[in-house]
Amino acid sequence: MRRRVVNMAAAVSESGEDAFRKIFKFYKSRNPPPDLSHVLDFSKRAPSDKIIPAQLDPTAVSDIEAERVGLQPVRRWTAYGLQGYSGFIFIRNPFLPASQALWVRNCLKTFTQKPNVCNLDLHSSPSETQDIWGQSVRCVRSPNPGVREAKTPLERLRWVTLGYHYNWDTKTYSPEHHTAFPADLQSLSRLISAACGFPEFHAQAGILNYYPPGSSLGIHADESELDHSRPLLSFSFGQSAVFLLGGLCRLDPPTAMFMHSGDVMVMTGQSRLLYHAVPRIVPAPPGGPAEESHGRSRAERPGPASPAMEPLAEDDWAVCSKYIRSSRINMTVRQVLGPGQSFPESPQPAGARQALALARQDEAAGGGASVKRKKVSP
Repeated sequence: MRRRVVNMAAAVSESGEDAFRKIFKFYKSRNPPPDLSHVLDFSKRAPSDKIIPAQLDPTAVSDIEAERVGLQPVRRWTAYGLQGYSGFIFIRNPFLPASQALWVRNCLKTFTQKPNVCNLDLHSSPSETQDIWGQSVRCVRSPNPGVREAKTPLERLRWVTLGYHYNWDTKTYSPEHHTAFPADLQSLSRLISAACGFPEFHAQAGILNYYPPGSSLGIHADESELDHSRPLLSFSFGQSAVFLLGGLCRLDPPTAMFMHSGDVMVMTGQSRLLYHAVPRIVPAPPGGPAEESHGRSRAERPGPASPAMEPLAEDDWAVCSKYIRSSRINMTVRQVLGPGQSFPESPQPAGARQALALARQDEAAGGGASVKRKKVSP
């Protein structure tokens, strides 16, 4: 299968076709389903000429700071890079036992609350999206929901934006569309970034994607932020995903890898503006957070707690565990503005990556189609 993918990428590159799109469709195919045996899997530590060790700074984050947001001490983290992808860092599940469940609870119960924005706001009244969790839990908790045609708000949830709210139509941020960024998620992101060599990172915007079975995330690059020198962080919870990481233009064939629950990706430097996508959600390996006991709560561990690490109630866990047994949640966090930077008076339609990519496409194939960032689609 690996040879087939390589040959496919080589063929489309020679012809000037969209290599990323071809491989995306290959992994998304349902009939026949793709062979995933050669997708890179950082959890198996299998020998690979592409996977290389990545260095972290264990002195940048104290053990107490890490524990407050549910992380293991940095010295226990395992991090990797990829040959040919400078600035890409993959951290294998750095979370403490049972802490993933608390972050899942935040994604489903806390971050869905107003004033944060979600896809349901587009077609629902404010009263219908005021309490997404509260309107959903009774049906989700029921062991025998029976026949019900309407999905709960949680089941219809596809995305939530935090901080500077991303405008899906204009592909921009603005100071007029901003609410307070969650302090706990900001702390988590700051500590991950500091361990990766970016102690000055300041989380200002987040996009949470919710993947039900059979969903995907289209090909895109995160270029809307005005400061591209700061990292992009991605956190995965629940079911696993096939993640594709490409180049600066869609002529560059992507590398496929698994993201399992708890894994964190940090895209910095040259990897910050690369095309990427999620063509497929796949079952999580045994021992995921849905099978963990959440009884080892933050209250049973010494040290000060943050609100995000408050003990998980039994009723809440019933909803969270049921959700992630079939679905995936992804949190992406980014810094929009650099120090002293402000928003332009009018949005800029093209970023540095886009200009470079278009130049490369014109050079290689006489032009190419523009890419639109897609929301999670079933």
